[in-house]
Amino acid sequence: MSQKIVIDPITRLEGHGKIDIFLNDQGDVEKAYFQVPELRGFEKFAEGRPAEDMPQITPRICGVCPMAHHMASTRALDDLYKVDPPASAKKIREMVYSAFMIEDHALHFYFLGGPDFVVGPTAPKAERNILGVLGKVGLEVGKKVIGMRKELRELIVLAAGKVIHPVFGLPGGVAKPLKKEDQEKFIEGADNAVEFAEFSLQVFNDIVLKNKEYVKAIVSDTYTHKTYYMGLVDKNNKVNFYSGDIRMVDPNGKEFAKFAPRDYLEHVAEHVEPWSYIKFPFLKKVGWKGFIEGADSGIFAVAPLARLNAADGLATPKAREACDQYFKTLGGRPVHHTLANHWARLIELLYAAERMQELANDPDIIDPQPRTIPVNIPQEGIGVVEAPRGTLFHHYKTDNRGVIKKANLIVATQNNAARIAMSVDKAAKGLIKKGKVNDGLLNMVEMAFRAYDPCHGCGTHSLPGQMPLILRIYDNHGVMKHEIRRE
Repeated sequence: MSQKIVIDPITRLEGHGKIDIFLNDQGDVEKAYFQVPELRGFEKFAEGRPAEDMPQITPRICGVCPMAHHMASTRALDDLYKVDPPASAKKIREMVYSAFMIEDHALHFYFLGGPDFVVGPTAPKAERNILGVLGKVGLEVGKKVIGMRKELRELIVLAAGKVIHPVFGLPGGVAKPLKKEDQEKFIEGADNAVEFAEFSLQVFNDIVLKNKEYVKAIVSDTYTHKTYYMGLVDKNNKVNFYSGDIRMVDPNGKEFAKFAPRDYLEHVAEHVEPWSYIKFPFLKKVGWKGFIEGADSGIFAVAPLARLNAADGLATPKAREACDQYFKTLGGRPVHHTLANHWARLIELLYAAERMQELANDPDIIDPQPRTIPVNIPQEGIGVVEAPRGTLFHHYKTDNRGVIKKANLIVATQNNAARIAMSVDKAAKGLIKKGKVNDGLLNMVEMAFRAYDPCHGCGTHSLPGQMPLILRIYDNHGVMKHEIRRE
């Protein structure tokens, strides 16, 4: 008789989700579904609002990566008003954004994804968290991680006003210039961040890469998919988080497309499934072929693994060297191993720290005029940045007063949604045999989505209709007495 295994809630991610695993009569996995049951309606909330409010509204989508939405929204306003910010504003924005990327990547490695490797994927559930990590690597390391994140967040507040809900991005620039003493603090913070990034890569090398079982899991077929990859690149096809063109490569690493953010709808479309509130983007020119991998499938990936695959490298020296070692160790580009996202994320952390260091030392940072005042009548604007979790699109259409008539958000987790669904299904099929299931195995199934660092508060933003609702009433002994459903 067939069975069903439910992991609800799934753990160590942003937002909510569940996994339904269906076993056949032999106890093997027939199908595993990665479901996103939560919903946010920010595309609808935006309608009727002044476009200039969007950099303050959209960070409320997620408290973990508000800077990504703030920056994508601000860049969309630049395009909406057809205004080019001065060099100082662009550099301040990118410097602050680099600080955010370091802080967010550190959060995922040490708090969310890292416990699976530092403590162990089959360690007791109570130990697979930051406390277990500290128990393994020592309190001094914990102090270092917390101290670095605190310093970076204070620097973000210094320039952006707030760390959770930034207020500095304006169409045409930023709200205030930086002073010389502010620049000195950013220089010191950037220097510390570079040292922290190198330390984190050494932790990964010592704990993960020197463990043969971990490396075996990373390169195993259970956690491998050959798909397309997408990311922002600069004019030299190097990774850039803040600006550039969007580049896509096929499963063999060959350039498939390269286009300006404004042309994204010519390349990306969205598919829906009845069992999840997240949409599934795919490549228009390939088409939706279902949850399959390969060059004939339109499924693609974003985030650290994808960014390194889509680019020709990194533009800063230490990160470039680390990236070269990454590809050499994993057999060349592109890398298709989902769990390699963790390594790629730390390489990006180093790149962001070095880029922050370059920008903090740039004399333009303290230019007293960090804004070009917009004068054009708004109509349509598109802004794209690389969020920690991948490529993020903000697209607004307004009336002549700048009031939004339509908003389209395609967020990083949404771009990864199809590949995440495939990863969970493949991991469940590869790990669960003959009905033998334990907590460690189920955690290893969760590792398949955790590598993407998904954020479902961001990913489910459309408002398709009535939400299903289940109300259960229990007595004081914990026995369910009534259940009311709205399907």
